[in-house]
Amino acid sequence: MTQGAAEVIEEAELREKLLRGRPLTVKLGIDTTAPVITLGHAVAIRRLAAFQRLGHRAVFLIGDETSRVGDPTGRNEARPPLTAEEIEAAAGAFLAQIGVILDLDRVEVRRNSEWLRPLGFTGALQLASHYTLARMLEREDFLKRFKENRPIHLHELLYPLMQGYDSVALRADVELGATEQKFNLLVGRQLQREDGQEPQVLIMHPILTGLDGEQKMGKSLGNYVAINDPPDEMFGKLMSIPDRVIPEYVQLAADRPDDEVQAVQRILAEGAQNPRDLKADMAERTVALYYGVGAAEQARRRFDATFREHTVPDDAPSIALGDGDSRLVPVLVRAALAKSSSDARRLVADGAVRCGEEKLTEPDRDLLPLVGSTLRVGKHRFLKLAP
Repeated sequence: MTQGAAEVIEEAELREKLLRGRPLTVKLGIDTTAPVITLGHAVAIRRLAAFQRLGHRAVFLIGDETSRVGDPTGRNEARPPLTAEEIEAAAGAFLAQIGVILDLDRVEVRRNSEWLRPLGFTGALQLASHYTLARMLEREDFLKRFKENRPIHLHELLYPLMQGYDSVALRADVELGATEQKFNLLVGRQLQREDGQEPQVLIMHPILTGLDGEQKMGKSLGNYVAINDPPDEMFGKLMSIPDRVIPEYVQLAADRPDDEVQAVQRILAEGAQNPRDLKADMAERTVALYYGVGAAEQARRRFDATFREHTVPDDAPSIALGDGDSRLVPVLVRAALAKSSSDARRLVADGAVRCGEEKLTEPDRDLLPLVGSTLRVGKHRFLKLAP
C-alpha cells in the first residue's frame, strides 16, 4: 500500500491502525477544475483501488465546493472562478472515467458541499480560528507571493482549512495525495486532533512530470495524458517524453515495481539498450492498464508501422465520402477525428491535417477528388477516404 510513496506520515501510525483489524476510511479528494483525469491523478486513484481491494472503505471525494475557491498550491496568482455548470460537468466526467480503475459498486463517492455548504459564515469563521496567518504563510507558494508583493486573496487562505475539514467530516484514517499537497494534508491532521479524532495517516506520492519533461503534468499546461485518451493517442503521447523521465513514467504511469524502475535506471545509465525500446515498453504497459493487453499490443504495432516503417496501418479506419458531406471539416467530425466543427477547424488551422506531404488548409475543401488517399490527422491518427 505504500510502495512507491514519496513520504508517509506516519508509518508507525498506519501499522497500528492496520493491526486493529477494522476497515480503514481511506480518502482521496480531487477538485473538479476540468473534466479530465490524467495519468498524474491516476497514481493516487490506483492506490485508493489497492486499499479498496483489501476491503477498506474507499472514499472518492469530489471537491465541488473547494473547486469554487480553487487550490492555490503552486500558483503565482488566484485561480479564475468556475461556474456551477462547469463544476458539475467535470464531476460527471470524473465519475464516467474512474470506473476503469475503481470498482464503482464498492467505492463511496462523496461531495464536500455536503458539509462545507451548511457551515455558513459563522462556521467558516470558527474554522479559521484554528490557524494563524503566520502558519498559512509557511506555505511556500503563499510566502513566495508575499515576498514578491503579489496578491494573496483571503478566500485562498481558507482553502487548506476547507480541505482539512473534509477529513474531519469523513473521519478519515488515511488521506492520499501528491507531495505538493503536504501542507493541506497536514492541516487535516491538525483539525482532526482539535476535533478529538485520531489524526489521519498521509500517504504522498511523487508528482508526475508532464510530457514536456519540465513542469508537472497538468490540465492547464496541456502537457498531460488523459486516462480516456484512445490507445493509439495515449501510446503516441507517451513516446514523446524525454528519455530522462522514462524511469519516472515506468514507476508512476506504468505502475511497475521498484526493482523494475531501478533496472531501467541502470540500463539508461549504462547505455545498454535503446531508450526508445524502454519507452515503448513503458507506453505499452501504461495503455494496458486502461485498455487491456490486446489493445496495448495493437497500439504499439500501429505506432511502429507508422513511425519506424513509415506505412499507414492496415487497420486504419475508413470513411465513405458518398455517405454525407464530403468537405474536410464535416468529414473530420463524422469520422470522430474532431469533437466538433470548431475543433476540426482548429486542427486545419494548425496544419495538423495532411494528405501525403500536402497540408490541407481549407476547411471547406471537397475531399471527393482525394478518394483512395489517406488523411493523417496529427501524428498518430489516419483516415482512409473511400468512395
